[in-house]
Amino acid sequence: MASSDKQPNIIVIMADQLAPHFTGAYDHPLVKTPHLDALAARGMRFDAAYCNAPLCAPSRFSFMSGQWISHIAGYDNASEFKASIPTFAHALRHAGYRTCLSGKMHFVGPDQMHGFEERLTTDIYPSDHAWTPDWEASDERIDKWYHNMDSVREAGTAATTFQIEYDDETCFFARRRIMEYAMNKVDPFSMVISFIHPHDPYVARPEWWNLYDSNDIDMPNTDAPSDPHTERLRVGIEADVDIPTDQEIRNARQAYYANVSYFDSKIGEIVKALDESEQLDNTVIVVTSDHGDMLGERGLWYKMNFFEHSARVPMVFAGPGIQHGISAEPVSLLDLYPTFLELAKTADEYPEGFTANVDGTSMVPLLTGAGEGYNGRAVAEYCAECASHPMLMIREGDFKYIHCDVDPAQLFNVVTDPRELVNLAEDPDHQEVAKKFAAQAAEHWDSEKVRQDVIHTQHQRRAVHAAMEQGALTSWDYQPPRDASQEFVRNHMDWTVAAEKTRFPPFKR
Repeated sequence: MASSDKQPNIIVIMADQLAPHFTGAYDHPLVKTPHLDALAARGMRFDAAYCNAPLCAPSRFSFMSGQWISHIAGYDNASEFKASIPTFAHALRHAGYRTCLSGKMHFVGPDQMHGFEERLTTDIYPSDHAWTPDWEASDERIDKWYHNMDSVREAGTAATTFQIEYDDETCFFARRRIMEYAMNKVDPFSMVISFIHPHDPYVARPEWWNLYDSNDIDMPNTDAPSDPHTERLRVGIEADVDIPTDQEIRNARQAYYANVSYFDSKIGEIVKALDESEQLDNTVIVVTSDHGDMLGERGLWYKMNFFEHSARVPMVFAGPGIQHGISAEPVSLLDLYPTFLELAKTADEYPEGFTANVDGTSMVPLLTGAGEGYNGRAVAEYCAECASHPMLMIREGDFKYIHCDVDPAQLFNVVTDPRELVNLAEDPDHQEVAKKFAAQAAEHWDSEKVRQDVIHTQHQRRAVHAAMEQGALTSWDYQPPRDASQEFVRNHMDWTVAAEKTRFPPFKR
């Protein structure tokens, strides 16, 4: 809880596909992240934070709603995020916050706001059902949008890309709105500022690429034992037939590191805007990501699995009332929903609709130093491409358990075996632990029922998308409103008043 009775501003700065392993804040010896380092130095760093689905849209749906994807049918990157599902933006708005989104959230469906009072940019990916997988033909690639190895082989530098243009715009509009909140005395406010970097393609501007020497780039570890899902992924991304050279791998990692530093520079711009607008001291800042990136580890790239580089995310809190330290408790993105509601400390109780179905647990005890007895737990689900059956991950204590009906169980001690090389599921000394997790998995969901629902929604969405492609285009893509007649100085305005109103700090007469 914040140190005063005043409601703190809450800002989430979100990366896309950022594994904590590849940041200076999480002790990578090469990657430069000075702004994230600074937040971690004055706040709380979570070392066992996980996404709840290792894929963009499902992860973000859980993050926004505080619910598992199986509870909201948010299975994949073409699943609709229904307007009736409460989000933390709705709840904070109810608590008196101005809520704002700048950047990516990968909402699918006609509702492109989900509780945000304003949205400053369009999204970067489609909002329709085009990217619907087919679990009844799960071994067939959908070439139009499936990942392949082009991002690795074509890694390098460029003057600009659509991702650079998008993130520059996302940061510019967010910084401007922060200043306007100060000018107009908007208090409290909550913003999600969500970037696409360091998501592939692995292409960086030269100034970020040149922060690193190719000879210094560490190579991935590829000597891990395989498993059925790893093999499915290798086929799905064509890593089984399109083998990158060592130099291509090194280039991809160098570009990724460069783009991590680029993202970090955006953190710096946002923090600077808060500081210059005299709002930093009453703002809780959270930096996180929707999932990680294997970046060649185990011969895998991108995400879509539950290994640490894919499923873990950075999570750093800093701001009023946040203790300084490092937490090893397992937590996840859906825990942010109840955390934000508690940080907002509204005098009125939230309506039941905001709290009844939340699957997360507030992290405020961990943030405030009152976390003794807190038993952290992270659960993640995967029901998307390169699979044919629901997959479940449970992280509790030192152990991670992975279940899928058609695959052998996996059990890892991720503290003593961080590379997840030794599967303990059949180890005689770990049978009690394995049985406990197996029981939890069976209690968590009816896997076959979930599978049938996934396939049912896939049928519906493919049919809807095929129909929507006929005739006139009806787009759900968000169109940011803009009225030039009200911007800067216009004839119906007194320019001296406009100048005074938009100056911060104001001139002291």
